[in-house]
Amino acid sequence: MIIKQLSETLINQIAAGEVIERPASAAKELIENAIDAGATRIEVATAGGGKTLLRVIDNGSGMGPDDLSLAIRRHCTSKLSDTLFDIRSLGFRGEALPSIGSVAKLTITSRPQGAGSGAEITVTGGKVGDVRPAAANPGTTVEVRDLFFATPARLKFMKTEKAEAGAITEIVKRMAIAFPAIRFVLSGTDRSLLEFPATGDDHLARIAQVLGADFKDNAIELDAEREDVRLTGFAGVPTFNRGNSAHQYAFVNGRPVQDKQILSAIRGAYAETIPQGRYPVAVLSLALDPALVDVNVHPAKSDVRFRDPGLVRGLIVGAIRQSLQREGDRASTTGAGGMLRAFRPGFSPQPAQAWSADASPSRPLHGGSSGFGGGFGGGVGSGAAAASVARGFGEVAQAAFDSLSVPTARSEPVAAQPAGQVEAIASYPLGAARAQVHANYIVAQTSDGLVIVDQHAAHERLVFEQMRKALTGRRLPSQGLLIPEIVDLPEEDCDRLMTHAEGLEQLGLAIERFGPGAIAVRETPAMLGEMDTAGLVRDLADEIAEWDTADRLNAKLEHVAATMACHGSVRSGRQLRVEEMNALLRQMEQTPGSGQCNHGRPTYVELKLSDIERLFGRS
Repeated sequence: MIIKQLSETLINQIAAGEVIERPASAAKELIENAIDAGATRIEVATAGGGKTLLRVIDNGSGMGPDDLSLAIRRHCTSKLSDTLFDIRSLGFRGEALPSIGSVAKLTITSRPQGAGSGAEITVTGGKVGDVRPAAANPGTTVEVRDLFFATPARLKFMKTEKAEAGAITEIVKRMAIAFPAIRFVLSGTDRSLLEFPATGDDHLARIAQVLGADFKDNAIELDAEREDVRLTGFAGVPTFNRGNSAHQYAFVNGRPVQDKQILSAIRGAYAETIPQGRYPVAVLSLALDPALVDVNVHPAKSDVRFRDPGLVRGLIVGAIRQSLQREGDRASTTGAGGMLRAFRPGFSPQPAQAWSADASPSRPLHGGSSGFGGGFGGGVGSGAAAASVARGFGEVAQAAFDSLSVPTARSEPVAAQPAGQVEAIASYPLGAARAQVHANYIVAQTSDGLVIVDQHAAHERLVFEQMRKALTGRRLPSQGLLIPEIVDLPEEDCDRLMTHAEGLEQLGLAIERFGPGAIAVRETPAMLGEMDTAGLVRDLADEIAEWDTADRLNAKLEHVAATMACHGSVRSGRQLRVEEMNALLRQMEQTPGSGQCNHGRPTYVELKLSDIERLFGRS
């Protein structure tokens, strides 16, 4: 075989295969160029899902004739200094325009700010035309027609026009969230008009434009810093959740990324607060020294690599959890909206989307299983398994139950309270208990409305938080195996597990190396009882390989605690005295995350007096 130099056209087409995977990839590159040029207005137009037409117009700094001729050549850029470790722009590779021109019909028309006229250049399937004068507004217009016409095989791998148009929409949304001071307009024959007016420094207003107005009322602001890494943004309350992770946005130094480390941290931060199959809504922005993050690990620049991923993960998890604790018992406002709709004549109730429609307050949403598959063995719902868990948890569980101040419920009717006492207690966030409905729902009067509380779900959360608090800062009880269990694993999986051995031992799982390709398990967490030890170890190895964390065992233990809390809390159907109901309300106000139970269902719904008055036409 003879080694030969590839042609410039073929080199560009190869680069196009790496950088321009689909029309959305081209849109991303062109929008990034417009932002780097200082644009304050960016208009995107598409046809045929971006395959037939993709046009990006900006009012940025523009380019002169000499810059145009260089812009369509590989490895020409205005955004790099002499190092790859101090990147402060979005696009920097200098490959996007020549790559697009090698597989499409590309036309660039530009006019520098303050110049009297503009210029234009075309590239068709890699063939570069001459730069010629052209009428143009200040800024740049890039028009891409017939994407991949020069490599028709790539068209076979494109999705439907609707799917490709949707991918471009998602790109524009991410850029709009990252840069609220820029006005974005998305139009075309394959879509309805989408416009995001500039909001200046009001980042939450821009996020509300993209995610919906409800997010503004259900968002918790984040602002935390650790070792020169700063995290800002907004996280939704746990009961404000969605059916997929598409509403989780992450940005690193202003660059939209889809980093698995960040997504894993979001998942860990909301552990035991979100129902299985549901996802939180979050917009996170990380700011750090460019030297501490490598954005050059992927041609599309969608992945990044942090120098200290553990620091970033810890910052995200800690900031979100602290913010959730700071908000205390806050619940989603969408619950009140659904309740108002239910009161209107002719309303036909639909299955709830934020929690299981057939889940009763006395039955866990997940059932008795852990949600991690069969690798963990049996559940802990009843019988011998429950007894084993109770024995293993022992003092921790008992202390948690004993520490609760809500007295044992008695079957007594709700007595009338003095008016002065009601007014005093009503000043609390969850108000004063006035009635118990259907032996399960507490109706409380607040200073400006009323609250309806699910007594079982609320008390279940209180018990769980007490048990979780009792678990922190101490090694969990473990049970030694008479004969250590040997689990055969690939050598790299063994290495990963041993790096987390100390943390796993704190959770009651004692492991050690048993040759190059095996792990010996000598102790297991007592509260898990009989379990599939080999399955647990393999699942942990898989999780570490994918996410570089070993949170699954901790999640399993917390699931057991949540199940025990469910069985140990005030049950539905038990009548409570007024003082018992008020005690429950006061504890909810003091307990982080009490706005939802362990399974992610809301524990209460609040109606403002103004909402009630609207129902009766009084306002």
